[in-house]
Amino acid sequence: MKRIVLFLATNIAVMIVLSITLSVLGVDKFMSAQGLDVGMLLVFSAIVGFFGSFFSLLISKPMAKWSTGAQVIDGSEGTTQFWLVQTVKTLSERANIGMPEVAIFEGEPNAFATGAFKNSSLVAVSTGLISSMSREEVEAVIGHEIAHIANGDMVTLTLIQGVVNTFVVFLSRVVGYVVDRVILKNDRDTPGIGYYVSVIVCDIVFGVLASVIVAWFSRQREFRADAGSANLLGTPTPMVAALARLGGLTPGELPQSFKASGISDKPGFMALFSTHPPIEERIAALQARR
Repeated sequence: MKRIVLFLATNIAVMIVLSITLSVLGVDKFMSAQGLDVGMLLVFSAIVGFFGSFFSLLISKPMAKWSTGAQVIDGSEGTTQFWLVQTVKTLSERANIGMPEVAIFEGEPNAFATGAFKNSSLVAVSTGLISSMSREEVEAVIGHEIAHIANGDMVTLTLIQGVVNTFVVFLSRVVGYVVDRVILKNDRDTPGIGYYVSVIVCDIVFGVLASVIVAWFSRQREFRADAGSANLLGTPTPMVAALARLGGLTPGELPQSFKASGISDKPGFMALFSTHPPIEERIAALQARR
């Protein structure tokens, strides 16, 4: 869930800054005393919404390294590192994607994959994952992350976030218009302070509510990545074992911007905002494949 929170926060921040900048430059002329220019507003919303989403995607790799302290390895550091690099290479070849960068970060059991492009991505595993799992289980987890890359999950998530952002921007400004013109009775050609305050508040509130949609997609992609790992390894058994072991461990905390790319998530009372399904459901889905 943390990755979604920061991913959403980054999008909201970019949208607000871009909106204010465009307003200062006089670009957003879709509102006047005569009403709203809905067509222009929709175009404006799409530009602002997708810009934030794609910006977050493009900086995902350096942000991941910086926020987790992940160190990229090439296999020359030791036997474990060599095995990790070779495992990623083998599985990426099976998945027909370019060799991702491989990294290790300090922390409890977890892993993630990120990157804007299939052939220029990053797979990182934690020291806790390496030390607490068998190599077969670690291989299954890596297969899960490789499947995320091969499935284009990062790009798809970005597109979904862009669409959601567009509606957030659009609806926020419609509400701002109603507050400014109907409630505050502003009859000038230019928006009043009520409009700008309402828009910023609605950007935040609607953005948080929209994260439910993003989280739902994230949960579905976890099932697909589990199945992808089973396909890459030729059997679901290692992934089932890895998930079962994770079920008895405390999932490592990832920075907010990369939690949705992790291998597991802590269940919480806000299930609608959870980026990962319960481990029991994931195991059941894999066992049904046998």
